[in-house]
Amino acid sequence: MISALEALERLKEGNRRFVSGVLSLETLMKQMRRSEVLEGQEPFAVILGCSDSRVPVEIVFDQGLGDLFVIRIAGNIVAPSQVGSIEFASQRYGARLVVVLGHTRCGAVRATLEELQQPSSQQSRNLSSIVGRIRPSIEGLLATELSHDQEALMRQAVRANVRVSANYLRHGSEVLERLIAREGLLVVGAEYSLETGVVDFFDGLPGVR
Repeated sequence: MISALEALERLKEGNRRFVSGVLSLETLMKQMRRSEVLEGQEPFAVILGCSDSRVPVEIVFDQGLGDLFVIRIAGNIVAPSQVGSIEFASQRYGARLVVVLGHTRCGAVRATLEELQQPSSQQSRNLSSIVGRIRPSIEGLLATELSHDQEALMRQAVRANVRVSANYLRHGSEVLERLIAREGLLVVGAEYSLETGVVDFFDGLPGVR
């Protein structure tokens, strides 16, 4: 088992390789060693990310088979099934880092902003459930000066949504709270830039408010 900070540095190093285009030979070799993970897995981090096809988590962090426990859902929202999956990975496999990974130009966040600004009666109940989970994290932004700058509003909304999801994981699960208090589990928020490929870890880092 590696510590949360070691896991975080491994992700940062992997992302730097991805951005530079110089990928790890070790990662490439892992893709061809399916038999090595046949009997079990030891993921060093849990990633709750968006389902957006432009953000393939293992590629973005240059990791191989068995390295990451990945949960993807539109808008990287937190619902009971996602919390349960994170609890499972943290308890069963000993992962001590959880990353909520949002990304620029998130379609689910944009859809929520559009619904808040121009409510629609055509939205399906299932899509509304996603919008409903994002809404509380970004609704307050519409009462600020950001409401006059749609691109700035979008940028801040993506990060606000990540922060709320990460905070919920820290305080909305007894299992995760216990692991944070006693076993060094760390929950951080990050944003992937579609424009640059860089992942910015901006929330929940030790010593950073």
